[in-house]
Amino acid sequence: MDKGFEKKPYGEEYFKPQVVKEAVWLGGEALKKAPKIEGVPSGIEGLDELFFKAEVDPQTGKVVKKPLGGIPKYAVINLTGVSDTGKSLMAEQFAVKRASEGEKVVFVTVESPAPFVVVGLKERATAMGLKFEEFENNLVIVDAASNHRLRNNLPDLLETLAFVYKTYKVKYTVIDSITGLYEAKEMMARQVVRQLFNFMKKWYQTAIFVSQKRSGHEELSAEAAGGYAVSHVVDCTFVVAKELVLTHYQAKLYGAEIGDLVRFFRIDGCRLCGHDTRLHLMEITEVGLVKIGPPLSEVRKRKYQKKEGT
Repeated sequence: MDKGFEKKPYGEEYFKPQVVKEAVWLGGEALKKAPKIEGVPSGIEGLDELFFKAEVDPQTGKVVKKPLGGIPKYAVINLTGVSDTGKSLMAEQFAVKRASEGEKVVFVTVESPAPFVVVGLKERATAMGLKFEEFENNLVIVDAASNHRLRNNLPDLLETLAFVYKTYKVKYTVIDSITGLYEAKEMMARQVVRQLFNFMKKWYQTAIFVSQKRSGHEELSAEAAGGYAVSHVVDCTFVVAKELVLTHYQAKLYGAEIGDLVRFFRIDGCRLCGHDTRLHLMEITEVGLVKIGPPLSEVRKRKYQKKEGT
C-alpha cells in the first residue's frame, strides 16, 4: 500500500496529509536564489520613469526613491484593455526595443499569423527609427494563431517555448493575446495563466501577457476576459483605456475638445518594486507609437494655475 494512504476502521482508504519540506524556505535562503531587480528599457516613451525602488541614502540615512529606469526585470506583466487602446502596439514596441539591443525575444502570436505579425513589428521598428533588418532574427515568432495544437493544448505550447528558450537563449516573452488561449473556456483562465506565469518564472523571463477586456467591463479596472484570473496571478498590471469626449465637462476635465478620443494608462499594482499610482494620459502618435503622457492630476493643476494666472 502507498505510504501516503492509511486504512480507516471500516477498510476505506484515505490520503494522509504529508509535510512538504522542500516548500519551506528561510528568508535568507530564498534571498540567495532571488535575482537582482533592475530596470529594462521598454521602448515606450514615458513608461520607464514610472518605476522605482527604495534605498537608504548612505549620507542621510533616509529612505529615498531610486528610479528603476525601465520595467522591472523578470516581471510577468498583464497588459489589459478593450480594443483600440494600444495594447499590441505597446507589446510590439517592447519586443522591438529589446531585439534592437541584441537580445532574443519570443513573440507568441495567438490572434494573427506570423507573416502578418512580423509586418507590424517591422512597422513599429521603422516608427522608432530603427533598421529592422539589423535585428530581425532576434525576434522568434511562435505562431499559435495558425496552429490549433499550440492554441488549444497548453502542454504543447510550453514544450515549444522550452525548446525556443534553450535553442535561442531567449530572455523576453510576449504573448498576444493570452486571452486567446482560453477563449470559450474561461472557467480555466486562472489555471492557464498560473501555469504560464510559473513557466515564465522557471525560465527567468521578463514577459508581457496581452489580455482582452470584455466590452462590458469598466474601462479602468484591471478585470479582463476570464474575470480576475490574470491580474491576481501576475506580478504587475498595465491598464489602458479610452473615452470619447462628448460633454463640456469631459472636455474641461481632460483638456480636450468635444469629439476627441482621450486615452489613459495606469499601473495597477506591482509586486517587485515601487511604481507611480496615478492615472496618466496616453496617446498613439501619428506614426503608430504609444506614448505615456503626464498624470491627469498634473494636467488639471496646470489648467487651474493658468486660469488663476499663477
